[in-house]
Amino acid sequence: MKVLIQRVTTARVEVAGDIVGEIGQGVLALVGLEPDDGQVQLEKMLNKLLNYRIFADAEGRMNCSLKDINGGLLLVSQFTLAADTRSGLRPGFSTAAAPQVAEELFERFVGMAQRAWPQVATGCFGADMQVSLTNDGPVTFLLQV
Repeated sequence: MKVLIQRVTTARVEVAGDIVGEIGQGVLALVGLEPDDGQVQLEKMLNKLLNYRIFADAEGRMNCSLKDINGGLLLVSQFTLAADTRSGLRPGFSTAAAPQVAEELFERFVGMAQRAWPQVATGCFGADMQVSLTNDGPVTFLLQV
């Protein structure tokens, strides 16, 4: 499981011109699922997303988590994160979870996040999405479990 996170002041996802998910200050998480991912990976990643310290404290150091700032979490499925890019000039997707497996895992992950945190928004799995954001910093990390 790979999740690219960006600290944002605002982020939203549109599908066919309609806003389907939106947050203010918080974390935009692009979620890439792999064939061996399961409940253990989902639980570890959710813990990281909610507790990873990427927000500034009173002294300007990255010591605060999403929970500490009471921020939003925008989850967007992105199978391209799981692509094999080690060789050639075209990505391979045999390293990504199959669509039906990834969709079930992503929906389970969203449900877990919504039960654990009140400010969760999402995109639409498999849709052609337009993601808009204001990256704060910029601050971007690739999390893996």
